[in-house]
Amino acid sequence: MLIASLSIYYSSAKFRRNDFNNLLKSRAESVARLVLDSYEYNTNLNLRSGPGNPARLQDEKFLIVTLDTNILFTTDKNWKFEEINTIIGQVRAGKDVFYKNNPYDILGAMHNTGSSEFIVIGAAIDKDGLLHMKKLRIVLMVVCLISLVSFFFAGWFFSGKALKPISDVVKKVEDISITSLHLRVPEGNGTDEIGRLAKTFNNMLERLETSFGMQKSFIANASHELRTPLTSINGQIEVLMMKDRTTEEYKNTLGSVLEDIKSLIDLSNRLILVARTSSEGPSGYNNIISIDEIIWQALEEMKRFNPSYSINVSLDNSLTDSEKITVAGDEYLLKTAVSNLIENACKYSSDHSVLIGVGREDKYVKVIFEDKGIGIPEEDIQKILEPFYRGTNTVAIPGTGIGLSLVNQIVKNHNGTITITSKPGEGTRITLLLPALSSN
Repeated sequence: MLIASLSIYYSSAKFRRNDFNNLLKSRAESVARLVLDSYEYNTNLNLRSGPGNPARLQDEKFLIVTLDTNILFTTDKNWKFEEINTIIGQVRAGKDVFYKNNPYDILGAMHNTGSSEFIVIGAAIDKDGLLHMKKLRIVLMVVCLISLVSFFFAGWFFSGKALKPISDVVKKVEDISITSLHLRVPEGNGTDEIGRLAKTFNNMLERLETSFGMQKSFIANASHELRTPLTSINGQIEVLMMKDRTTEEYKNTLGSVLEDIKSLIDLSNRLILVARTSSEGPSGYNNIISIDEIIWQALEEMKRFNPSYSINVSLDNSLTDSEKITVAGDEYLLKTAVSNLIENACKYSSDHSVLIGVGREDKYVKVIFEDKGIGIPEEDIQKILEPFYRGTNTVAIPGTGIGLSLVNQIVKNHNGTITITSKPGEGTRITLLLPALSSN
């Protein structure tokens, strides 16, 4: 507002000065014609104004001199100022001179009568223009002051209304703690910047609530799963120590305790893997892994510990070399995922068999695990990938419910996907898609 007011005043002052200079020049030329045409170079000459002659100016004074600085005509014999020689010199150089000598505006110009050249110097006071400029200064100062005050209160009011949603969000956020993650911040219309920010924050809260819920559930389930073998071990040892036993009884009890310890070790290893894969998140692994080699390694290990398992591998005929089924990943994690899927398929099948198909699908390596086992109820398929969740039809079969959730996390960390289709009593089909390193 200050810059605008100064610009208006400067422009108006410049226009006033130029306009008055034009009037002064026009009046000076009129006086010069009147004086030089009358052949009466005296101060008593009546300087007319009217048709063909510009109006008289306030406190006007005129001086006509020859090129050799002889005064030919003057309206005020007492009119003297120090800059007259400077003005005459500049006019001789061929340009008009406009000069300010408060309160007068002074003009110096060349006048040509056709046969001779004269220098005309005029001066006048633009009282009306200066009065208008004074009024303009007062108006601009008042308007500027009122506007600044208005801007202040309007800015304070509208900024308060604009920032109110942020204040509401801040107040709501202050009420949210680890025990009240279900609360959400107001999103307003959800379309402006504040609404989008609130929506993003609510999405983050939803993810945090889900994460904390899963963590609480994981801790509770893990505690339960760890407590079961420990309780069993503790009970067996207490019973064993109640009285002397035979060697055979000691061996049987220690064998049972050993099985519980192996189960406990296996569970601990799985929990460590779950924690590791969950904390890493999707990662960019650099090791080049051949899927068929991973499958064969897992097959050999599974056969060594479970000779009754029947594992069949089928490679797609379109695969001409191993490079087409290579991925970037972690060898140990991928082998763990494959081993878990093989173990699950064989464990839940009456014939303990699984068919593994390996091929390509666009830019992905596709691995299919298919069994003819008990299957998964439809209502359980959506939850089967959650930690410690087991199907309702697996109560009689030992397990921890960690295997599939671990596989799912490993596949996600390799930027892949897992798909499960199943029918109870007919079997289960699990499909893994992992980004391939080479194209078809």
